[in-house]
Amino acid sequence: MRIVLASASPRRKELLAQIGLVYETVPSRVEEKMTETRPEGVVLELSSQKAEDVFGCLEAVGEALLVIGADTVVALDGTVMGKPRDEDDACRMLEKLQGKTHQVYTGVSLCGKREDGQVFRSSFYEKTEVVMYPMTQEEIKAYVATGEPMDKAGAYGIQGRCAAFIERINGDYNNVVGLPAGRLYQELKKYRIWDGETDKEPENE
Repeated sequence: MRIVLASASPRRKELLAQIGLVYETVPSRVEEKMTETRPEGVVLELSSQKAEDVFGCLEAVGEALLVIGADTVVALDGTVMGKPRDEDDACRMLEKLQGKTHQVYTGVSLCGKREDGQVFRSSFYEKTEVVMYPMTQEEIKAYVATGEPMDKAGAYGIQGRCAAFIERINGDYNNVVGLPAGRLYQELKKYRIWDGETDKEPENE
C-alpha cells in the first residue's frame, strides 16, 4: 500500500521515520476552513480537509493508498491558539501561556483505498496537558527573536529551545511535537495497514 503524509512538517516526517514507516510526502494545498470552535473539533476538521485533499488527487491512480493528514493546535481555557501572525503576536501568545497549564490537541485523519477498491476513513485526536514555567519579558523576546516560534501552534516548540521553559507534561510528548506516533501505529494495526515491520528506508529521507 502506498502511504502518503499530507504534510510538509519536518517534525511529523521525523516521527514517521522514527517508528519505521515507509512513506512519501505530498503536502496538502487546500484552503483550510474552520467551522468548529472546540479545539478537538478544529483539529479533526482540519486534518480531515488535508487528508481528503491529497486523497482526492491521488485516488485515481488506482493503487492501494493511504493518506495521513494531521493538524495541531494549542488551547488555553478552551480558546484555540494557532500559529502566530508575527513576532508581536508570538510574544502575546507566550505571555498568555507562561506560568499556566494549557492543552495541545493533534487531530489525525486517515483516508485509504484497499486493493479491492474499498474506501475507508478514520479520524482521532490526542490531547496533552503542558505546564510552562513563568517567563520574563526578556526571555520571551529573546526566544521569539530566534524565529523558532513563528511556524508553530502556540508560538513554541517543545522539542526546541522552549524546552527550557517546560515544567511538565501530562500525556504523549510526541503529540505536542506534532503527531501522536504511538496512537497512529495502533490505528494502522487496527486497519491491518502496517505491522511495524519494514526493510526499506523512507523514500523521501
